[in-house]
Amino acid sequence: MAHLHKKMKKGRPYYYVREIARVDGKPKVINQIYLGSPERILEMAQGGNSMPKKIQAQAFGALWLANLVEKEIDLAGLIDGIVAEEKDNAPSVGEYFLYAVYNRMIQACSKRAMPGWYKATAIQHIRPVQIDELNSQMFWFKWNQVGERQLQQIAKDFLRRISRIESSSSDCFMFDTTNYYTFMATDTESVLAQRGKSKEGRNWLRQIGVALLVSRDKRIPLYYREYEGNRHDSKMFLQTMEDMFRVMRDSAGEDGALTVVFDKGMNSEDNIAAIDAREGVNFITTYSTHYADHLVHVDLDRFKPVDTRKNRKLAQKGREDDRLLAWRTQGEYWGRKRTVVVTYNPLTAAKQRYAFEKKMLRLQDTLFEFQSRVNRQAPYWRKQSVVLKRYMDICSELHIPSDLYKVEFYVTDKRLRMNFRKNHYRIGRYIDRFGKNIIITNITDWSTDEIVQASLDRWTVEDAFRLTKDESQVALRPVRHWTDSKIRCHIFTCIAALALLRIIELRLRKAGVNMTAKAAMRHMGNLHSCLLWLPGKRKAVRMLEEPDEAQADIMRAFGWKIAGGVLQEI
Repeated sequence: MAHLHKKMKKGRPYYYVREIARVDGKPKVINQIYLGSPERILEMAQGGNSMPKKIQAQAFGALWLANLVEKEIDLAGLIDGIVAEEKDNAPSVGEYFLYAVYNRMIQACSKRAMPGWYKATAIQHIRPVQIDELNSQMFWFKWNQVGERQLQQIAKDFLRRISRIESSSSDCFMFDTTNYYTFMATDTESVLAQRGKSKEGRNWLRQIGVALLVSRDKRIPLYYREYEGNRHDSKMFLQTMEDMFRVMRDSAGEDGALTVVFDKGMNSEDNIAAIDAREGVNFITTYSTHYADHLVHVDLDRFKPVDTRKNRKLAQKGREDDRLLAWRTQGEYWGRKRTVVVTYNPLTAAKQRYAFEKKMLRLQDTLFEFQSRVNRQAPYWRKQSVVLKRYMDICSELHIPSDLYKVEFYVTDKRLRMNFRKNHYRIGRYIDRFGKNIIITNITDWSTDEIVQASLDRWTVEDAFRLTKDESQVALRPVRHWTDSKIRCHIFTCIAALALLRIIELRLRKAGVNMTAKAAMRHMGNLHSCLLWLPGKRKAVRMLEEPDEAQADIMRAFGWKIAGGVLQEI
C-alpha cells in the first residue's frame, strides 16, 4: 500500500510516496516517487492544475555511461585528425564512427534502424547530434572517405589510448582467431569474404576472419586484424607476427621476456621458427593428441593435481576427484627440445565419454540396419565397396574413427553376407584421449602450475569473441556490409565497443562492483530521463528516474549519483 515517507537531509525534511508489498514473504519498497520539501508539496497542492501536460521518457543510463567512458578516449577527435574531409552540415566522419560504437555497446542494430533507435534515447541531452543524418546512406558516404591505411592507423592509435588508460602489468598475452559469416552473394566482389571452414558450421556462407590479441591481466584488446575467410590461421599468424610483437613490447615495456599463448591452429614449422628466432619471446601452445599417442596413453598414476583457481574451488567443495591433473616431461618438437605438459580433466573426460557412447549406439543401430539389408540382398546393397563407403560416411558424420568396429564380408551361396564386431583394443585407445590436452612451450623455468594456468587463461580472448557474437551487444556477425572498406569499418566499431565495455568492467571491479559490462548496460538501459511539460512553462523540464540499487552502485563506481531527479557528481 502507498504511504508518505519522510527523509531528513542536512536537517531538512523531504517527502516521498512509497508503495510497499510483500516479496518472498518480506515487506519491500516496490515503487518510490519523490515529492520534495514541504514548500514544494504546498505549491503543488495550491497549483491545482500543476500536473504535467505531457511526459516523455527517453533511454538515458546506458548511453550516458558509454559517453562517460569514451570521453577519456575522444574517438571522434582521433579519427577527424587522421581523415581529412570537406566541411558540411552533417556530423563528421569521426562522429559517425562514434555513434555507431555507442549503438554497438548498448543495443546493436542496423544502420537503417539507427535513427529510430537514437530518437528513443536522451542523446540530445548527452551528446547532441542531428539524428536524421545518422542514416545508412550517410554512413556509407562518410565511411567511404576512410582508406585502409587510415583505418589501420585509427585502430592502432585507439587501442594505444585504451591500453594507456588501463595499462597492463602483464608480459603474457592471449592470441586467437575466429570467423564471422555474412549473407553476401557469390557474385559480389570481395577479397575478405570467402568460403572456408566455418567455426559455426555454416560452410556454405562466405565468411571473414578476425585475429585478436588481449592482455592476460586486463583482458583489453591490444591488436586485431581482419583477414580472408579462406586463409588458414597459421599463415595469417605468420603475417601478423611482426605487428603483434611490436604491440606486445609497447604494452609490456622494453625489459623482460614476452609470452604469447595460442592454440594448435597456429602451429606450423615456419611460425615456431619465427618465434625461436626472436630473442626474449616465449610461446605456449596446445598440440593435437592425434600426433602424440605416446603422450596420450601415459598411465594416470603419473599425473598430479595442479594448483589452479578452479582446482582450489573444487577442493573447498570437497570435489578433489574432479580436479585437473597434469604430467610434465620433455620432447623434441619443431627441431628443438621443448617442455611438454599433458593435462587430464575428469569432468571433460566424463562428458566426452557420454557423448561417445551415444555415437557408438547410433553406429551400432546403423550397422544392424546395414547387415539386414545386405543379408536379404536388398537392391543397391549387393556390393561390398558400396556398403563400406556408406559405413565410412556414417563414421565421418559422427566424427569418430572407422576402425572402432571391424566390419567383415563373406559370400555364401553366391550371396554377399555381412557381420560386424567391436574392436575393443581400438575403442580403449580412443577413450584414452578423453579429457587429455597437450601443452608445449619453450619455457623451462616456469612451474607446471604456471604453464597450465597460462594455457587455461586463453579463455579471456575466447570470451571476447563470444561477446562479439552476441546478438544484441557488439554483434559483429552477421556482417551486413557488402564492400571490403565498409566491412573493415564495421569490424573496427565492434572492436572499439568491445574495448570500451572492458574498460567499464575494470572500473566497476576497482570500485568493488562485481558485474560484467553486459549486465551493467542492461541495468543502466532501464534508467530513463523524463521530459515534463508543466502548465505555464514554455520549456520542458528534465528529470531523471530514481535509480535502483544496481544502477546506483554503477553510477557511484564512476563518481556520480542522482539526487532529486538531477545528475550530480559525487
